[in-house]
Amino acid sequence: MQKIVIIPTYNERENIQDIIRTVFQIEQGFHILVVDDNSPDGTADLVKQLQTEFPNELFLLQREKKNGLGRAYIAGFEWSLQHQYDYIFEMDADFSHNPNDLQKLYEACVQGADLSVGSRYITGVNVVNWPLSRVLLSYIASMYVRWITGMEVMDTTAGFVCYKRSTLEKINLKKVQFIGYAFQIEMKYRTYAKDLTIKEIPIIFTDRTKGQSKMSAGIIKEAIFGVLKLRIKKLFNRL
Repeated sequence: MQKIVIIPTYNERENIQDIIRTVFQIEQGFHILVVDDNSPDGTADLVKQLQTEFPNELFLLQREKKNGLGRAYIAGFEWSLQHQYDYIFEMDADFSHNPNDLQKLYEACVQGADLSVGSRYITGVNVVNWPLSRVLLSYIASMYVRWITGMEVMDTTAGFVCYKRSTLEKINLKKVQFIGYAFQIEMKYRTYAKDLTIKEIPIIFTDRTKGQSKMSAGIIKEAIFGVLKLRIKKLFNRL
């Protein structure tokens, strides 16, 4: 079964080589696709250097400009489907997601989940190095999403996930609207709307120690109003 980890990057020069090497050290047959949004810090150049070392496992998709996390992932999904991968993962470049948990997400899908989610909140609040305000924002956002959508997912904004190939094929990726924080919510909701199985796996999320967060007020606004739009579209069978 072919497995690929999609890592979107924008100015991740400080992290990208270490995260790639760490994933490959797991020795569980994971490939990596880096989707770089024309990082001015030369992130893509470092990936190209590593491709000489990992020519059959490391791939690079370069986009012309930075236009949102969601668009980067959609490009990565489409590439991965075209290249016949069976299990497709999302993971951040900054070590906030522990690469050792990739195998747990994979096993959950092998055992029947259509989408497995690395969850910060399924067994309490498992977040390290976040200020209390950020923890509350994330936790309350997930409560809000559950209330609006009816999904029984504790960590609706999680960005550490594994999709079965068949799951992404059932979701019309061209209809996915949101590009920021709401993208993760929308993908879970579209999976839920197809009556597919979502399984949460407990993880410990550790905030980045290198580089800068991409969170912004615009991203949060998109999430708040985006959830309402998704629910309304579902009610009118227009999702």
